[in-house]
Amino acid sequence: MNTIWSSLIQGTETLYYSRKLRFDDLFCAQFLPLFSLPTDKPLKILEIGCGPGALAGALHRWYPSAEITGIDRDSTFIEFARAHESGIDFCEGDATALPFGDGTFDVTISNTVSEHIEPSAFFGEQLRVLKPGGICLVLSSRKGINIAAPCLASTPKEQAFWQKAEQYDDSFERYAICKYPLSEAELPKAMEQYGFSAVSVGYAAVDLTPDNPRFSPELAHAIIHAQRQTALNPLDTVSNMAPGVFPAEELEEMRKLIDEKFDRRAALYDRGEKQWDTNVNIIMVVRGIKQA
Repeated sequence: MNTIWSSLIQGTETLYYSRKLRFDDLFCAQFLPLFSLPTDKPLKILEIGCGPGALAGALHRWYPSAEITGIDRDSTFIEFARAHESGIDFCEGDATALPFGDGTFDVTISNTVSEHIEPSAFFGEQLRVLKPGGICLVLSSRKGINIAAPCLASTPKEQAFWQKAEQYDDSFERYAICKYPLSEAELPKAMEQYGFSAVSVGYAAVDLTPDNPRFSPELAHAIIHAQRQTALNPLDTVSNMAPGVFPAEELEEMRKLIDEKFDRRAALYDRGEKQWDTNVNIIMVVRGIKQA
């Protein structure tokens, strides 16, 4: 049972709710032209590194005739995905040794996975499991815009806590997180180098601004909730990374401070007091075809 990512890197709910927003149907008009997949054919689509299943769920909605499979090596992610996204086959497995035969899928897709895997293994396995003429889609987050609401500013107590916590967090080095980053120019070149043709690149801008009137109150609160989960998640991570270092009372105090701040942010939204905090995600989509 592998739970390294969900317990030490990024919590399940943090990843799920942030991706639910990123792949909300509100933004599908940006992604569909970049994916350029037929919506009426019974495609077999494999999501590699599916995490807790949010993107797979979006693919199931956007391509209702497709058969969606999601694979991830984190057991907790797969268990959560099976409980929260129906109509999808989720399984545990390694992206560098996919448990599928040659030429099984019409499409492979991944989101923020390529930077963690050696490129020849990452692209090589996808090339193997794709049918001739199959499509490889690689989604990669790029530098966006992140402006926090003033009411969410870090307090001196929080700053001291996280400064202490940094001493115990060696997860990036220990687990080779982002060991293989590729620039905007290098990523499509790598796709070409490892066997794909007709490579194209596009970008989607996912604008998550709670005070924007285009968002319903439900979606605005979902944005604030996702931000809350992102802020709370490191408390669980540091507790798992350095057990016994931080007393339970200190962790609970930090959790209370964070919750109180996000309660204030939600209350300000409900009163119509706009903060104009925003998180704009820039998502690079690289598309290539396996030669027939």
